[in-house]
Amino acid sequence: MYDPASDTIVAPATPAGRGGIGVLRLSGPRAGEIAGKMMSSLPAPRQATLMWFLDHNGQQIDRGIALYFPSPASYTGEHVVELQAHGGPVVLDLLLEAATAYGARVAEPGEFTRRAFLNGKIDLAQSEAVVDLINSQTRTAARAAARSLSGRFSDDVHSLIQAVTSLRIYVEAAIDFPEEEVDFLADVEIRTRLDDVESQLATLRRAARDGQRLRDGVTLVLAGRPNAGKSSVLNRLAGSDVAIVTDRPGTTRDVLREDIELDGIPLRIVDTAGLRDSDDPIEMEGVRRARAAMQSADLLLHVVDMTGPNPQATDLPDLPLLTVLNKKDLVTNPSSDATDTCVPVSALTGAGFDDLTRAIKRAVGAETVAEGNVIARTRHLDALDRAAEHVELGRRALEVEAAGEIMAEELRQAQNVLGEITGRITSDDLLGHIFSSFCIGK
Repeated sequence: MYDPASDTIVAPATPAGRGGIGVLRLSGPRAGEIAGKMMSSLPAPRQATLMWFLDHNGQQIDRGIALYFPSPASYTGEHVVELQAHGGPVVLDLLLEAATAYGARVAEPGEFTRRAFLNGKIDLAQSEAVVDLINSQTRTAARAAARSLSGRFSDDVHSLIQAVTSLRIYVEAAIDFPEEEVDFLADVEIRTRLDDVESQLATLRRAARDGQRLRDGVTLVLAGRPNAGKSSVLNRLAGSDVAIVTDRPGTTRDVLREDIELDGIPLRIVDTAGLRDSDDPIEMEGVRRARAAMQSADLLLHVVDMTGPNPQATDLPDLPLLTVLNKKDLVTNPSSDATDTCVPVSALTGAGFDDLTRAIKRAVGAETVAEGNVIARTRHLDALDRAAEHVELGRRALEVEAAGEIMAEELRQAQNVLGEITGRITSDDLLGHIFSSFCIGK
């Protein structure tokens, strides 16, 4: 539990700027006392009440709605008061000054949600889902973050932890009672439970990878020779003329980025300068930037002019690659059919772009992203990967060495790693990193 003697914090819970409503939030042991001094009285719990808000000299600041949530039935688990005033920055500044004059401290980024976590109102994965919901780039991502906030991802993690724990207990019991003479190599129960753990872990890792795509999106970099039609492909994918297109090779000199959505997955498409040797210092810099942009790609779209004499003569990094054969409208009876790695298109007419979007979805794994997905972060994937390594080492200890003690230790390590996801096992450094990404009033 969070220390009940902690100080009372205050901050605006709405964005800076002007709006119809601005909300000031207080949380802590003195939230009710401080809010009561800022009004004529404290409203009844959980009842919206129209009241005058006063400064520390008793002067009227604004008239608005006050809400009081006594501990523990509040967002943070502490006493919480929210003052809904008119959304002018001066009004909120005056309310903030009054609250601090009566003893409240201005909250740090994410401190309200951090207190909710420390008071057991939500776990760490749910805490992260709060900011992921706020920062969602697509409707699909927002719904996935809401599912994580509701605890669906955490429930799956807890279920996996319970399976690992159950297997570990069984193994340790066999070690502690050798008179039972359990043969680790022949024990069907151990193998059955181990198979179940690995199956759950594989399912959760797939879901987490999909959830990471929903949260972070996918970067596609268009690469190829000058005049292959990279900018035309970008415009067709984006559905608008975001890049200048001319017949002159080398029109694109800098890196151009455009964000789009593909079936709920945020995509960042990066157009780059044509790759060729040049003595022009501007074009040389464009090529350097193009190669730098490629290193950050989740998928390279190698755009090739089908009418060119040597379409494949481009030095590309060793990254996931999808070849886009452009200008199919200029080729009589093109022989190439769309595959998972090569798609003929016409950026001029749009022919083949349905095949291209399907190929992109397959290449980045977007086909597995469904409405039931949850949101996930890189650290969740890292923890699941490390847990899988420990489980695999446990299986090796069972099958190769028949070493129950080693298997039990690997399962304990997997259990601890999984606990990092929800915060059962965590550190102050990790908490500081996570909650520092929140806005002040959250």
